[in-house]
Amino acid sequence: MSRGIPRRSVLAAGTAAAAVAATGSLTATPAAAAPTLPNGTSLDKVLVIGMDGLRHDRITAAKAPHLKSLMANGTYGTSLLYANPMAATSSGPGWSTISTGVWPDKHGVRDNSFTGKNYAKYPGFLARLAQVRPGLSTYAAVDWKPLDTQGTVTPGADAKLVLDGDADGYTGHDATIATETESVLRYQNPDVLFVYFGNTDIVGHNSGAASPKYLEAIDVQDGYVGRLLAAIKARPTYASERWTVIVTTDHGHTDAGGHGGSAIEERRTFILARGPGIAAGARPVDTRLVDVAATVFKQLGITPDPAWGLDGKPVQERSTDPFDALQTSLSARVDETGIPAGVLGFTHTAPSGWSVINNAMGTGGMTEWRGWSFATDEFWSRTQRDQSRELNVRARGVFAVADSDEWADKAFSGTYDSTLVTPAYAVGGKATVKLDFTTFYRQEGSQSAQILASWNGGTPVAVTSYTSDVISQPQSLTLNVPSGATSVSFRFRYTGSNNWYWVIDGVKITAA
Repeated sequence: MSRGIPRRSVLAAGTAAAAVAATGSLTATPAAAAPTLPNGTSLDKVLVIGMDGLRHDRITAAKAPHLKSLMANGTYGTSLLYANPMAATSSGPGWSTISTGVWPDKHGVRDNSFTGKNYAKYPGFLARLAQVRPGLSTYAAVDWKPLDTQGTVTPGADAKLVLDGDADGYTGHDATIATETESVLRYQNPDVLFVYFGNTDIVGHNSGAASPKYLEAIDVQDGYVGRLLAAIKARPTYASERWTVIVTTDHGHTDAGGHGGSAIEERRTFILARGPGIAAGARPVDTRLVDVAATVFKQLGITPDPAWGLDGKPVQERSTDPFDALQTSLSARVDETGIPAGVLGFTHTAPSGWSVINNAMGTGGMTEWRGWSFATDEFWSRTQRDQSRELNVRARGVFAVADSDEWADKAFSGTYDSTLVTPAYAVGGKATVKLDFTTFYRQEGSQSAQILASWNGGTPVAVTSYTSDVISQPQSLTLNVPSGATSVSFRFRYTGSNNWYWVIDGVKITAA
Protein backbone atom coordinates (compact mmCIF):
# COMPACT_ATOMS: atom_id res chain seq x y z
CA MET A 1 0.00 0.00 0.00
CA SER A 2 1.49 3.32 -1.04
CA ARG A 3 0.52 6.86 -0.22
CA GLY A 4 3.47 8.48 -1.92
CA ILE A 5 5.51 8.43 1.31
CA PRO A 6 7.81 5.62 2.41
CA ARG A 7 6.30 3.53 5.21
CA ARG A 8 8.25 2.03 8.11
CA SER A 9 10.59 5.03 8.17
CA VAL A 10 13.44 4.70 10.69
CA LEU A 11 15.54 7.54 12.11
CA ALA A 12 19.02 6.42 13.18
CA ALA A 13 20.44 7.41 16.55
CA GLY A 14 23.36 9.34 15.18
CA THR A 15 21.22 11.40 12.83
CA ALA A 16 18.79 12.35 15.56
CA ALA A 17 21.53 13.24 18.00
CA ALA A 18 23.23 15.39 15.40
CA ALA A 19 20.00 17.22 14.70
CA VAL A 20 19.47 17.99 18.37
CA ALA A 21 23.05 19.16 18.76
CA ALA A 22 22.68 21.43 15.74
CA THR A 23 19.31 22.97 16.62
CA GLY A 24 19.17 22.74 20.41
CA SER A 25 15.38 22.93 20.23
CA LEU A 26 12.60 23.19 17.70
CA THR A 27 12.45 26.38 15.67
CA ALA A 28 9.80 27.71 13.30
CA THR A 29 10.55 24.90 10.86
CA PRO A 30 10.49 21.18 11.54
CA ALA A 31 13.72 19.44 12.55
CA ALA A 32 15.27 18.00 9.41
CA ALA A 33 16.00 14.67 11.10
CA ALA A 34 12.44 13.91 12.16
CA PRO A 35 11.15 10.70 10.58
CA THR A 36 8.56 11.18 7.87
CA LEU A 37 5.09 9.79 8.45
CA PRO A 38 2.22 9.28 6.03
CA ASN A 39 -0.51 11.84 6.46
CA GLY A 40 -2.99 10.91 9.16
CA THR A 41 -6.58 9.99 8.39
CA SER A 42 -8.30 10.25 11.79
CA LEU A 43 -9.53 13.09 13.97
CA ASP A 44 -9.34 10.66 16.91
CA LYS A 45 -5.68 10.60 17.93
CA VAL A 46 -3.77 8.87 20.73
CA LEU A 47 -0.38 9.56 22.31
CA VAL A 48 0.92 6.82 24.63
CA ILE A 49 3.87 7.86 26.80
CA GLY A 50 5.75 5.05 28.50
CA MET A 51 7.98 5.96 31.46
CA ASP A 52 10.21 3.05 32.42
CA GLY A 53 10.38 2.14 36.10
CA LEU A 54 8.30 5.08 37.31
CA ARG A 55 6.91 4.32 40.75
CA HIS A 56 3.64 6.18 40.90
CA ASP A 57 3.74 7.06 44.60
CA ARG A 58 6.88 9.12 43.95
CA ILE A 59 5.04 11.36 41.49
CA THR A 60 3.29 12.89 44.49
CA ALA A 61 6.63 13.79 46.07
CA ALA A 62 7.96 15.28 42.82
CA LYS A 63 6.97 18.64 41.33
CA ALA A 64 5.66 17.07 38.10
CA PRO A 65 3.13 19.82 37.23
CA HIS A 66 2.15 18.30 33.89
CA LEU A 67 1.56 14.80 35.25
CA LYS A 68 -0.40 16.22 38.15
CA SER A 69 -2.48 18.32 35.76
CA LEU A 70 -3.23 15.19 33.72
CA MET A 71 -4.30 13.47 36.95
CA ALA A 72 -6.63 16.34 37.84
CA ASN A 73 -8.16 16.41 34.37
CA GLY A 74 -8.11 12.72 33.58
CA THR A 75 -8.52 9.24 35.01
CA TYR A 76 -5.71 7.83 37.15
CA GLY A 77 -5.73 4.18 38.17
CA THR A 78 -3.02 2.30 40.04
CA SER A 79 -2.49 -1.43 40.37
CA LEU A 80 0.06 -4.13 41.11
CA LEU A 81 1.92 -6.44 38.74
CA TYR A 82 2.36 -10.18 38.85
CA ALA A 83 5.64 -11.69 40.10
CA ASN A 84 7.41 -14.97 39.44
CA PRO A 85 6.56 -17.67 38.49
CA MET A 86 4.18 -15.88 36.11
CA ALA A 87 6.81 -13.29 35.17
CA ALA A 88 9.48 -11.09 36.70
CA THR A 89 8.76 -7.44 37.42
CA SER A 90 11.10 -6.46 34.62
CA SER A 91 10.77 -4.46 31.42
CA GLY A 92 10.29 -7.30 28.94
CA PRO A 93 7.11 -8.63 30.54
CA GLY A 94 5.94 -5.14 31.54
CA TRP A 95 6.08 -3.52 28.12
CA SER A 96 4.74 -6.69 26.53
CA THR A 97 1.71 -6.51 28.82
CA ILE A 98 1.17 -2.84 27.99
CA SER A 99 1.59 -3.27 24.25
CA THR A 100 -0.39 -6.49 23.75
CA GLY A 101 -3.15 -5.94 26.31
CA VAL A 102 -2.78 -9.47 27.69
CA TRP A 103 -1.03 -10.98 30.70
CA PRO A 104 2.28 -12.92 30.51
CA ASP A 105 0.52 -16.28 30.56
CA LYS A 106 -0.69 -15.31 27.07
CA HIS A 107 2.02 -13.12 25.52
CA GLY A 108 4.68 -15.50 26.85
CA VAL A 109 7.35 -12.98 27.92
CA ARG A 110 8.48 -13.79 31.45
CA ASP A 111 11.80 -11.97 31.64
CA ASN A 112 14.16 -9.88 29.54
CA SER A 113 15.29 -12.87 27.51
CA PHE A 114 11.92 -12.76 25.70
CA THR A 115 12.04 -16.55 25.49
CA GLY A 116 8.58 -17.87 24.67
CA LYS A 117 7.20 -14.61 23.27
CA ASN A 118 3.92 -15.09 21.44
CA TYR A 119 3.49 -11.83 19.57
CA ALA A 120 2.25 -13.70 16.51
CA LYS A 121 -0.96 -14.48 18.38
CA TYR A 122 -0.92 -11.42 20.64
CA PRO A 123 0.68 -8.54 18.71
CA GLY A 124 1.29 -5.08 20.12
CA PHE A 125 -1.39 -2.46 19.57
CA LEU A 126 0.54 -0.73 16.77
CA ALA A 127 0.83 -4.01 14.89
CA ARG A 128 -2.85 -4.69 15.52
CA LEU A 129 -3.77 -1.24 14.19
CA ALA A 130 -1.74 -1.90 11.05
CA GLN A 131 -3.94 -4.97 10.51
CA VAL A 132 -7.37 -3.49 11.21
CA ARG A 133 -6.92 0.22 10.43
CA PRO A 134 -3.98 0.44 8.00
CA GLY A 135 -4.88 3.98 7.00
CA LEU A 136 -3.81 5.34 10.39
CA SER A 137 -0.47 7.14 10.60
CA THR A 138 1.53 5.57 13.44
CA TYR A 139 4.87 6.38 15.10
CA ALA A 140 7.08 4.86 17.77
CA ALA A 141 10.16 6.29 19.50
CA VAL A 142 12.23 4.03 21.79
CA ASP A 143 15.75 3.68 23.07
CA TRP A 144 15.52 0.36 24.88
CA LYS A 145 16.36 -1.73 21.85
CA PRO A 146 14.33 -4.88 22.68
CA LEU A 147 11.15 -2.82 22.24
CA ASP A 148 12.16 -2.81 18.59
CA THR A 149 14.37 -5.84 18.00
CA GLN A 150 12.15 -8.25 19.94
CA GLY A 151 9.00 -6.96 18.25
CA THR A 152 7.40 -5.68 21.44
CA VAL A 153 6.25 -2.19 20.45
CA THR A 154 7.48 -0.87 17.11
CA PRO A 155 6.09 -3.46 14.62
CA GLY A 156 3.27 -1.85 12.68
CA ALA A 157 4.61 1.69 13.08
CA ASP A 158 4.78 3.67 9.83
CA ALA A 159 7.83 5.47 11.17
CA LYS A 160 10.04 4.81 14.14
CA LEU A 161 12.91 6.39 16.00
CA VAL A 162 15.16 3.70 17.51
CA LEU A 163 18.19 4.83 19.52
CA ASP A 164 21.11 2.71 20.70
CA GLY A 165 22.23 2.51 24.33
CA ASP A 166 25.57 4.02 25.23
CA ALA A 167 27.86 4.58 28.19
CA ASP A 168 26.03 7.74 29.18
CA GLY A 169 22.78 5.93 29.82
CA TYR A 170 19.44 7.23 28.61
CA THR A 171 19.33 10.86 29.69
CA GLY A 172 20.38 12.23 26.31
CA HIS A 173 18.10 9.82 24.51
CA ASP A 174 15.05 10.98 26.41
CA ALA A 175 15.81 14.52 25.26
CA THR A 176 16.25 13.37 21.68
CA ILE A 177 13.02 11.39 21.74
CA ALA A 178 11.17 14.38 23.19
CA THR A 179 12.56 16.75 20.56
CA GLU A 180 11.87 14.52 17.58
CA THR A 181 8.40 13.60 18.81
CA GLU A 182 7.64 17.26 19.43
CA SER A 183 8.58 17.90 15.82
CA VAL A 184 6.35 15.09 14.57
CA LEU A 185 3.42 16.42 16.61
CA ARG A 186 3.88 20.02 15.50
CA TYR A 187 4.69 19.61 11.84
CA GLN A 188 3.21 16.30 10.72
CA ASN A 189 -0.15 14.59 11.09
CA PRO A 190 0.22 11.37 13.12
CA ASP A 191 -2.77 9.45 14.45
CA VAL A 192 -1.22 7.14 17.06
CA LEU A 193 2.15 7.51 18.80
CA PHE A 194 4.10 5.48 21.35
CA VAL A 195 6.93 7.39 23.05
CA TYR A 196 9.36 5.84 25.51
CA PHE A 197 11.30 7.68 28.24
CA GLY A 198 13.79 5.50 30.11
CA ASN A 199 15.77 7.66 32.49
CA THR A 200 13.53 7.10 35.52
CA ASP A 201 14.52 3.43 35.38
CA ILE A 202 18.23 4.20 35.02
CA VAL A 203 18.19 6.63 37.94
CA GLY A 204 16.11 4.16 39.94
CA HIS A 205 18.81 1.53 39.47
CA ASN A 206 21.68 3.90 40.20
CA SER A 207 20.25 5.94 43.07
CA GLY A 208 17.07 4.26 44.27
CA ALA A 209 13.43 5.32 44.07
CA ALA A 210 13.65 7.03 47.46
CA SER A 211 16.43 9.35 46.32
CA PRO A 212 16.21 13.05 45.38
CA LYS A 213 17.76 12.15 42.02
CA TYR A 214 14.78 9.93 41.25
CA LEU A 215 12.43 12.84 41.91
CA GLU A 216 14.59 15.03 39.68
CA ALA A 217 14.36 12.43 36.91
CA ILE A 218 10.56 12.44 37.23
CA ASP A 219 10.54 16.22 36.94
CA VAL A 220 12.72 16.15 33.83
CA GLN A 221 10.45 13.61 32.15
CA ASP A 222 7.46 15.67 33.27
CA GLY A 223 8.99 18.55 31.35
CA TYR A 224 9.12 16.39 28.23
CA VAL A 225 5.46 15.53 28.74
CA GLY A 226 4.70 19.25 28.93
CA ARG A 227 6.48 19.86 25.64
CA LEU A 228 4.52 17.12 23.91
CA LEU A 229 1.23 18.44 25.29
CA ALA A 230 2.13 21.94 24.13
CA ALA A 231 3.00 20.60 20.68
CA ILE A 232 -0.43 18.98 20.43
CA LYS A 233 -2.19 22.20 21.39
CA ALA A 234 -0.07 24.17 18.90
CA ARG A 235 -1.29 22.08 15.97
CA PRO A 236 -3.26 24.24 13.50
CA THR A 237 -5.94 21.52 13.35
CA TYR A 238 -6.08 20.95 17.12
CA ALA A 239 -9.56 22.45 17.54
CA SER A 240 -11.09 19.82 15.26
CA GLU A 241 -9.09 16.89 16.68
CA ARG A 242 -9.91 14.58 19.58
CA TRP A 243 -6.68 13.79 21.42
CA THR A 244 -6.19 11.15 24.09
CA VAL A 245 -2.98 11.11 26.12
CA ILE A 246 -2.05 7.99 28.10
CA VAL A 247 0.92 7.76 30.48
CA THR A 248 2.00 4.44 31.98
CA THR A 249 4.92 2.42 33.31
CA ASP A 250 6.17 -1.15 33.08
CA HIS A 251 7.13 -1.76 36.74
CA GLY A 252 8.19 0.00 39.92
CA HIS A 253 11.43 0.15 41.93
CA THR A 254 12.54 -0.54 45.47
CA ASP A 255 13.57 2.40 47.63
CA ALA A 256 17.19 1.31 47.32
CA GLY A 257 16.85 0.70 43.60
CA GLY A 258 16.10 -2.37 41.56
CA HIS A 259 13.18 -4.50 40.42
CA GLY A 260 12.38 -7.96 39.17
CA GLY A 261 11.17 -9.40 42.47
CA SER A 262 7.89 -9.56 44.34
CA ALA A 263 8.07 -6.54 46.66
CA ILE A 264 5.06 -4.25 46.53
CA GLU A 265 7.28 -1.35 45.42
CA GLU A 266 8.53 -3.36 42.44
CA ARG A 267 5.01 -4.32 41.45
CA ARG A 268 3.55 -0.80 41.38
CA THR A 269 2.12 0.36 38.04
CA PHE A 270 -0.35 2.99 36.89
CA ILE A 271 -2.38 4.21 33.93
CA LEU A 272 -3.06 7.93 33.57
CA ALA A 273 -5.38 8.91 30.73
CA ARG A 274 -7.01 12.11 29.54
CA GLY A 275 -9.23 12.40 26.50
CA PRO A 276 -12.79 12.30 25.16
CA GLY A 277 -15.10 10.26 27.35
CA ILE A 278 -12.49 9.85 30.08
CA ALA A 279 -13.65 11.28 33.41
CA ALA A 280 -11.72 14.12 35.02
CA GLY A 281 -10.35 13.37 38.48
CA ALA A 282 -11.49 9.73 38.50
CA ARG A 283 -9.52 7.27 40.66
CA PRO A 284 -10.88 3.84 39.66
CA VAL A 285 -10.06 0.80 41.77
CA ASP A 286 -10.48 -1.65 38.91
CA THR A 287 -7.62 -0.54 36.61
CA ARG A 288 -5.01 -3.05 35.42
CA LEU A 289 -1.91 -2.62 33.26
CA VAL A 290 -3.49 -4.61 30.41
CA ASP A 291 -5.99 -1.76 29.97
CA VAL A 292 -3.66 0.47 27.92
CA ALA A 293 -4.18 -1.31 24.59
CA ALA A 294 -7.94 -1.60 25.11
CA THR A 295 -8.09 2.13 25.83
CA VAL A 296 -6.21 2.93 22.62
CA PHE A 297 -8.71 0.90 20.61
CA LYS A 298 -11.67 2.48 22.40
CA GLN A 299 -10.47 6.01 21.74
CA LEU A 300 -10.05 5.21 18.05
CA GLY A 301 -13.56 3.78 17.81
CA ILE A 302 -12.31 0.22 17.30
CA THR A 303 -14.22 -2.67 18.87
CA PRO A 304 -11.79 -5.50 19.65
CA ASP A 305 -12.58 -8.86 18.14
CA PRO A 306 -13.15 -11.43 20.94
CA ALA A 307 -10.68 -13.63 19.05
CA TRP A 308 -7.92 -11.19 20.02
CA GLY A 309 -8.24 -12.49 23.57
CA LEU A 310 -7.60 -9.14 25.24
CA ASP A 311 -7.46 -9.18 29.02
CA GLY A 312 -7.87 -5.41 29.30
CA LYS A 313 -10.79 -3.02 29.16
CA PRO A 314 -10.88 0.75 28.51
CA VAL A 315 -9.95 2.80 31.57
CA GLN A 316 -13.21 4.74 31.43
CA GLU A 317 -15.35 1.61 31.62
CA ARG A 318 -16.10 0.62 35.19
CA SER A 319 -16.46 -2.92 36.39
CA THR A 320 -19.96 -4.06 37.34
CA ASP A 321 -18.49 -6.45 39.90
CA PRO A 322 -20.56 -6.19 43.11
CA PHE A 323 -17.46 -6.61 45.30
CA ASP A 324 -16.01 -3.29 44.12
CA ALA A 325 -18.88 -1.49 45.84
CA LEU A 326 -17.19 -2.44 49.14
CA GLN A 327 -14.18 -0.20 48.47
CA THR A 328 -15.32 2.51 50.90
CA SER A 329 -16.05 -0.08 53.61
CA LEU A 330 -12.58 -1.62 53.79
CA SER A 331 -10.73 -1.75 57.10
CA ALA A 332 -7.13 -1.83 58.27
CA ARG A 333 -5.32 -4.91 59.58
CA VAL A 334 -6.31 -6.62 62.81
CA ASP A 335 -3.98 -9.59 63.37
CA GLU A 336 -1.74 -9.30 60.32
CA THR A 337 1.63 -7.72 61.09
CA GLY A 338 3.21 -7.45 57.62
CA ILE A 339 0.57 -5.09 56.27
CA PRO A 340 1.10 -1.38 57.01
CA ALA A 341 -1.48 0.02 59.38
CA GLY A 342 -2.54 2.65 56.83
CA VAL A 343 -3.53 0.12 54.16
CA LEU A 344 -7.32 -0.27 54.16
CA GLY A 345 -7.99 -3.52 52.39
CA PHE A 346 -10.44 -6.02 53.88
CA THR A 347 -13.96 -6.48 55.20
CA HIS A 348 -16.22 -9.37 56.18
CA THR A 349 -19.33 -7.44 55.17
CA ALA A 350 -20.76 -8.92 51.99
CA PRO A 351 -22.24 -6.76 49.21
CA SER A 352 -25.97 -6.09 49.18
CA GLY A 353 -27.88 -9.31 48.53
CA TRP A 354 -24.85 -11.52 49.16
CA SER A 355 -24.09 -13.44 52.35
CA VAL A 356 -21.42 -15.61 53.97
CA ILE A 357 -22.34 -18.76 55.89
CA ASN A 358 -19.85 -19.57 58.65
CA ASN A 359 -21.98 -21.99 60.72
CA ALA A 360 -19.36 -24.74 60.37
CA MET A 361 -16.36 -22.44 60.54
CA GLY A 362 -13.66 -23.20 63.09
CA THR A 363 -12.82 -20.76 65.86
CA GLY A 364 -9.82 -18.52 66.39
CA GLY A 365 -7.30 -17.97 63.62
CA MET A 366 -6.42 -14.69 61.92
CA THR A 367 -9.35 -12.31 62.14
CA GLU A 368 -8.93 -10.98 58.63
CA TRP A 369 -9.33 -14.40 57.04
CA ARG A 370 -11.93 -16.09 59.22
CA GLY A 371 -14.36 -17.23 56.52
CA TRP A 372 -14.81 -15.61 53.13
CA SER A 373 -13.36 -12.10 53.17
CA PHE A 374 -13.39 -9.26 50.67
CA ALA A 375 -9.99 -7.74 50.02
CA THR A 376 -7.76 -5.81 47.66
CA ASP A 377 -4.68 -7.07 45.86
CA GLU A 378 -2.35 -4.90 47.89
CA PHE A 379 -3.80 -6.02 51.22
CA TRP A 380 -4.07 -9.73 50.47
CA SER A 381 -0.77 -10.18 48.63
CA ARG A 382 1.10 -8.45 51.47
CA THR A 383 0.11 -11.21 53.89
CA GLN A 384 2.93 -13.45 52.67
CA ARG A 385 5.17 -12.90 49.67
CA ASP A 386 6.10 -15.57 47.15
CA GLN A 387 3.19 -17.90 47.80
CA SER A 388 1.71 -17.05 44.38
CA ARG A 389 -0.80 -14.51 45.68
CA GLU A 390 0.93 -12.09 43.29
CA LEU A 391 -0.53 -14.09 40.39
CA ASN A 392 -4.10 -12.93 41.06
CA VAL A 393 -3.89 -10.70 37.99
CA ARG A 394 -7.39 -11.10 36.55
CA ALA A 395 -9.13 -10.01 39.73
CA ARG A 396 -9.84 -6.28 39.84
CA GLY A 397 -10.45 -3.90 42.70
CA VAL A 398 -12.08 -5.80 45.57
CA PHE A 399 -12.48 -9.59 45.33
CA ALA A 400 -13.72 -12.43 47.55
CA VAL A 401 -11.09 -14.71 49.07
CA ALA A 402 -11.15 -17.80 51.27
CA ASP A 403 -7.63 -18.34 52.63
CA SER A 404 -7.21 -21.16 55.13
CA ASP A 405 -3.43 -20.82 54.94
CA GLU A 406 -3.40 -17.30 56.38
CA TRP A 407 -6.27 -18.03 58.76
CA ALA A 408 -4.14 -20.76 60.34
CA ASP A 409 -1.27 -18.36 61.11
CA LYS A 410 -2.84 -17.77 64.54
CA ALA A 411 -4.05 -20.40 67.00
CA PHE A 412 -7.31 -21.98 65.84
CA SER A 413 -9.49 -25.00 66.37
CA GLY A 414 -11.71 -26.86 63.97
CA THR A 415 -11.80 -26.69 60.19
CA TYR A 416 -12.03 -23.83 57.78
CA ASP A 417 -15.53 -24.19 56.29
CA SER A 418 -17.11 -21.13 54.73
CA THR A 419 -19.69 -20.56 51.99
CA LEU A 420 -20.20 -17.44 49.87
CA VAL A 421 -23.80 -17.06 48.64
CA THR A 422 -25.01 -14.96 45.71
CA PRO A 423 -28.39 -13.22 45.57
CA ALA A 424 -31.26 -15.09 43.90
CA TYR A 425 -31.57 -14.39 40.18
CA ALA A 426 -34.77 -14.73 38.17
CA VAL A 427 -34.78 -17.59 35.66
CA GLY A 428 -38.50 -18.13 35.12
CA GLY A 429 -39.29 -18.97 31.51
CA LYS A 430 -35.59 -19.30 30.63
CA ALA A 431 -33.91 -22.43 29.26
CA THR A 432 -30.40 -21.91 30.62
CA VAL A 433 -28.52 -19.83 33.16
CA LYS A 434 -24.85 -18.97 32.87
CA LEU A 435 -22.46 -18.22 35.71
CA ASP A 436 -19.35 -16.28 34.67
CA PHE A 437 -16.57 -15.32 37.06
CA THR A 438 -12.82 -15.17 37.49
CA THR A 439 -11.14 -17.62 39.82
CA PHE A 440 -7.72 -18.20 41.33
CA TYR A 441 -7.47 -21.50 43.16
CA ARG A 442 -4.57 -23.41 44.67
CA GLN A 443 -5.15 -27.01 45.72
CA GLU A 444 -3.44 -28.71 48.65
CA GLY A 445 -4.19 -31.76 50.74
CA SER A 446 -7.78 -32.46 51.66
CA GLN A 447 -9.17 -28.99 50.99
CA SER A 448 -12.24 -28.75 48.76
CA ALA A 449 -13.88 -26.12 46.60
CA GLN A 450 -17.43 -26.57 45.35
CA ILE A 451 -19.97 -24.49 43.46
CA LEU A 452 -23.55 -25.33 44.30
CA ALA A 453 -26.86 -24.16 42.82
CA SER A 454 -30.07 -23.62 44.75
CA TRP A 455 -33.27 -23.52 42.68
CA ASN A 456 -36.26 -21.68 44.17
CA GLY A 457 -34.41 -21.56 47.50
CA GLY A 458 -34.22 -25.34 47.73
CA THR A 459 -31.43 -27.64 48.85
CA PRO A 460 -28.13 -26.61 47.18
CA VAL A 461 -26.81 -29.13 44.66
CA ALA A 462 -23.14 -29.33 43.70
CA VAL A 463 -22.63 -28.43 40.03
CA THR A 464 -18.83 -28.31 39.82
CA SER A 465 -15.74 -28.57 41.98
CA TYR A 466 -12.02 -27.74 41.83
CA THR A 467 -9.34 -30.33 42.56
CA SER A 468 -6.28 -28.75 40.92
CA ASP A 469 -4.73 -25.31 40.55
CA VAL A 470 -6.45 -22.70 38.40
CA ILE A 471 -4.18 -19.65 38.18
CA SER A 472 -6.37 -16.59 37.71
CA GLN A 473 -8.57 -17.58 34.80
CA PRO A 474 -12.06 -16.71 33.57
CA GLN A 475 -14.64 -19.41 34.18
CA SER A 476 -18.04 -20.06 32.63
CA LEU A 477 -20.67 -22.55 33.78
CA THR A 478 -23.96 -23.05 31.93
CA LEU A 479 -26.84 -24.98 33.52
CA ASN A 480 -30.20 -26.05 32.22
CA VAL A 481 -33.04 -24.46 34.15
CA PRO A 482 -35.19 -27.20 35.76
CA SER A 483 -38.88 -27.26 34.98
CA GLY A 484 -40.76 -24.94 37.32
CA ALA A 485 -37.65 -23.09 38.53
CA THR A 486 -38.12 -19.33 38.81
CA SER A 487 -34.92 -18.37 40.64
CA VAL A 488 -31.39 -19.59 41.28
CA SER A 489 -28.62 -18.65 43.66
CA PHE A 490 -25.09 -19.98 43.67
CA ARG A 491 -22.81 -20.93 46.55
CA PHE A 492 -19.03 -21.11 46.68
CA ARG A 493 -18.05 -23.46 49.49
CA TYR A 494 -14.42 -23.82 50.55
CA THR A 495 -13.13 -26.21 53.23
CA GLY A 496 -9.59 -26.78 54.41
CA SER A 497 -7.15 -26.70 57.30
CA ASN A 498 -3.99 -24.67 56.84
CA ASN A 499 -4.11 -25.37 53.10
CA TRP A 500 -4.22 -22.80 50.27
CA TYR A 501 -6.86 -20.39 49.01
CA TRP A 502 -9.69 -19.63 46.60
CA VAL A 503 -10.40 -16.24 44.99
CA ILE A 504 -13.66 -15.31 43.26
CA ASP A 505 -14.26 -12.08 41.33
CA GLY A 506 -16.30 -10.58 38.53
CA VAL A 507 -19.37 -12.74 39.14
CA LYS A 508 -22.03 -12.35 36.45
CA ILE A 509 -25.22 -14.41 36.13
CA THR A 510 -27.34 -14.32 32.97
CA ALA A 511 -30.38 -16.35 31.96
CA ALA A 512 -31.45 -17.04 28.38
